[in-house]
Amino acid sequence: MRGVTIIIAQLRLVQAIRRTPCDILGLKLLCTQATQNQDSLSRRIEKLPKGESVGSAFRSWMRDGFPVHGGDVFHAINRLRKLDMNDRALQVMEWVIRERPYRPRELDYSYLVEFTTKLHGISHGEKLFSRIPVEFQNELLYNNLVIACLDKGVIRLSLEYMKKMRELGFPISHLVFNRLIILHSSPSRRKMIPKFLTQMKACKVTPHVSTYNILMKLEASEHNLENLVKVFSRMKEAQVEPNEISYCILATAHAVARLYTATEAYVEAVEKSIKGDNWSTLDVLLILYGYLGNQKELERIWAIIRELPSIRSKSYILAIEAFGRIGQLNRAEELWLEMESTKGLKSIEQFNSMMSVYCKHGFIDKAARLYKNMKTNGCKPNAITYRQLTLGCLKSGMAEQALKTLDLGFRLKISKKVRNSTPWLETTLSIVEIFAEKGDVGNVERLFEEFHKAKYCRYTFVYNTLIKAYVKAKIYDPNLLKRIILGGARPDAETYSLLKIAEQFQA
Repeated sequence: MRGVTIIIAQLRLVQAIRRTPCDILGLKLLCTQATQNQDSLSRRIEKLPKGESVGSAFRSWMRDGFPVHGGDVFHAINRLRKLDMNDRALQVMEWVIRERPYRPRELDYSYLVEFTTKLHGISHGEKLFSRIPVEFQNELLYNNLVIACLDKGVIRLSLEYMKKMRELGFPISHLVFNRLIILHSSPSRRKMIPKFLTQMKACKVTPHVSTYNILMKLEASEHNLENLVKVFSRMKEAQVEPNEISYCILATAHAVARLYTATEAYVEAVEKSIKGDNWSTLDVLLILYGYLGNQKELERIWAIIRELPSIRSKSYILAIEAFGRIGQLNRAEELWLEMESTKGLKSIEQFNSMMSVYCKHGFIDKAARLYKNMKTNGCKPNAITYRQLTLGCLKSGMAEQALKTLDLGFRLKISKKVRNSTPWLETTLSIVEIFAEKGDVGNVERLFEEFHKAKYCRYTFVYNTLIKAYVKAKIYDPNLLKRIILGGARPDAETYSLLKIAEQFQA
């Protein structure tokens, strides 16, 4: 199961991607050429056997008559960073600085500082920084050193370097402030974020669209639609142009809140602002068209993804779940078989995607066969699997088996990230709705605590399900309205109608 709120995990909003103010245009041109050349230097480095020096890749490249350009290194480093091959990236930069195939620039030294700090710690990064020629100890290097410190979670030292940058008159990158905001995104530390925004303004650092996207994502993850829209309004007032990521966040947040008319408007904005075939945005559109029940557009987006050089397993998973959401079971099964034949079944996430489709529609026999197949393939069922199977059992009228399966899931550890993800919460709400219809207040309250911790109960329809359980059980609780208000939800017409019915059961 993947989370709709993982968009930024998909879009990597919560990771500040370093972009540098050097001659990017020329480098991008060289990178494009390298990308189009299947036998690029980057590819040779990536394919090196473990333990073999990067020097062999460079030497073979030059033996074939290709000079080593800065663009080749730029492309290779960004590829290695994306693949989380930091050790290889450091080896590349050490080779470049040592062998000097071209005159090193501040960009090369900044990479060297970045990966040295990542792999060997801040003290090594600082020592290296002090040995770099003074002419290159400029704003780029300082910004990268600060970000490297922040990546290690050393905030106090980062702030000291920022102070030194101000004294030297070096501008601070918005990426530094982005990282500070991310590091203070937990509920206990969020009170610092306004201070960083004030400092950002004092340092004359113009908020970037990515800054606003991070702020919007924080509100979306808290299910605070009102504050999310306020951040978006501030971005518009600051004349910062929203991008496809901005609209993806807005569209998804409104879809989760079941405000589908607004969702459609934001999806239209995503389509208009999308640049090129960005796989992460295409993945989000799969999710959104699944929410909207638009099979035609879902097929169109999937056709675009199929034209990409490689289809990721994650895209298959999202497409399977999206088609399953709109009731296209046969289409979901087709994609499942296609994923099996092209990618192989290697992860529990792959099995859970099809499991969610079967269980959502009550096909417990098919889910049971898949469960056996899962174990045969060596994939161990997790808490998500059992939560989905609980729903499937309830949909099939197997109440006793559902409770046993629910308890099995409770015994397994689950990360806070998954517990707060929208698919987990929506599956749990579907279970709660069935318990509510039966008047099973005990199990409803047992699961409702999860909504409270994830702040999912800010949506009125979640609390209405709780009230429905009390009505069906013919139990009166005078504190229900107070719980709704304290939980951050706004009572609607359905809320008051249910509360009126509940009053009949006063002792």
